[in-house]
Formats: sequence, structure tokens, C-alpha cells
Amino acid sequence: MDVHVILNRTGGTLRTTNLDLLTALIRDEFTLHGHRVEIEVVDGHDIAHAIGQVAARTDIDVLMVGGGDGTVSCAAGAVAGTDIALAILPAGTMNLYARTLQIPLELAAAVNALASGIVVDVDIAMVNDKPFVHQFAVGVHARMVRMREKFDYASRVGKMWASTKAVMMTLQSLPLVRLDVEIDGKLEKIETPAVAVSNNMYGDGHLPFADNPKGGALGVYICRTKDRAEVARLAFDVWRGRWKENPSLTVLKAQQVELYYPGIARDRRAVRDGELESLEPKSVVSIRHGGLKVLVPDEASYLSVSYTH
Repeated sequence: MDVHVILNRTGGTLRTTNLDLLTALIRDEFTLHGHRVEIEVVDGHDIAHAIGQVAARTDIDVLMVGGGDGTVSCAAGAVAGTDIALAILPAGTMNLYARTLQIPLELAAAVNALASGIVVDVDIAMVNDKPFVHQFAVGVHARMVRMREKFDYASRVGKMWASTKAVMMTLQSLPLVRLDVEIDGKLEKIETPAVAVSNNMYGDGHLPFADNPKGGALGVYICRTKDRAEVARLAFDVWRGRWKENPSLTVLKAQQVELYYPGIARDRRAVRDGELESLEPKSVVSIRHGGLKVLVPDEASYLSVSYTH
């Protein structure tokens, strides 16, 4: 395979990684397995342009990106629906989509696993024709990200601490959002602190990420309480993978979700794969079965799982 690698030198753990050693490892491992490799290291503000240039090429089989969730989401959106497969070097804070794909979280192990990996088709979700690989959310999620941006951090640990402080600040003044939510044709009016839609259902007993990237259904999560203590408990339960046990959360599977938002304040009121964006008056969320090619370890457990839709 012809593999083009883009490393975001300012993304996640790559800020403190010896990139000369990492690029040498990538080149050696992929060459050993018979692949041809190109590697470029770019700054964060150049990452979208670099990804776009590679996605437009016809002589590349795999685009590998190393960086945080924003880098992964950008790359997934660029190659979705093309013949180019996405490969992920997990260099972000939580690496939730890499966990879904069962890519080892240690960089050297990830390189080894991907060099001998296989290409498989998985799902990708869309909101108003914008792709996301993990989650689209409104309410508490967006306020937390806005709060987190107020803090300076230069490392993975620093970002986690900033996130913790942002959650605590958000819960002190709980946001409520009014929405008309239509799930597979069934309409409901709600006022809630949080609604989230995931690309495939979250698994049990771990951080909020999907166990099967080709499960064929969106996950819909609606917070049903306005009590701050109950919301805090719910957030903790979701984070530890015990969300099924919390009575304050409604969980549904869906093929399409429509969110109608009548509010005036729209700027930075939604989060798509961890990045803030405007909440439109109408957001249509859908799932595209097998819409993304990914390079994954050949021992991933979901490879033998058929689509469930």
C-alpha cells in the first residue's frame, strides 16, 4: 500500500514526543511490511490544508494521521466516501475513536499493529452533511468545552485537569436547552441539560466509546433531570461506562435524529467530535453504513461482526 503520514507536531502527546524517532519507526515498520511511506510533520494550523491535499490525491491508499480528536475527525471527513483508508496514531487526550477501532494507545504498539493491519469499512455519522466519528452534542458538553478554553494547558494531563475544572464550573450554573427532537419519525419536545448522539452505541464498563464501529445505528442519549447533583452523578456514570444503570438517562438507537432549536444564541452551542460549532435551527443527524475505510489491527474483534441494521 501507498501510505501518507501526517503528524500534527502540536497535537496531544506529539508535543512532547521525539518526532525523529517516531518517523523512523513508522518508516521502518511499514517498509518491512512491504508498504511505501511518505511522512510529513506539520503545525496544527496547517493540518486541515495538509489533509485536504492528500485526500484529493489518487495515488494514495492510506492517510495516517497522528494528533488529537480534532485531527482525526478532520481526516475522517476528508477521506469518507473515497478509496483512501484512514489510519490513526492515537496522540490525543482520550483517543476515544482509536479505542473504538481497537488501536493500541501506545504509539510504538500502534505503529506495529497498523503496519500489519487490514482495511475495513466502518460507519461514519453526519450532522447536516458534516461528518463525525465519535459524538455530536448540545447543552452541558458545549458549555464545558467553552469553559475549558479559558484555561491554558500544554500537555495531556493539563488538558484533563482543565476538563475537570470546566465540568465543575459548568455544573455550578447548569445550562438548559429547549429542543424538538425527532427520532426515526417520533417527535418529542424537551428541555434538558444535555443531548448527545454517538456514531454507534457506547459500550458498557468503560469510557464512552463504541465497541463496534460497524454497528449500523446512532446512539441517542437524553438527560432527563435538571437537578445539578443528579446531572453530576449521570456524568460520572457515563464516564465510567455505567450509564445503563442511571435512571436520569434515556438511551435509544436510531437511524436518523432531527434536532430543532428555536433559540437565538447559536454560536458555539454544539460540539462535534470535541470541536465547538454553531447549533443550527435544524440539525439532521444520520449514519452512513460502511461510509469510511479504516486501517485497523488484523486482530480487532469486530472484524468478524456483521452489520446489525
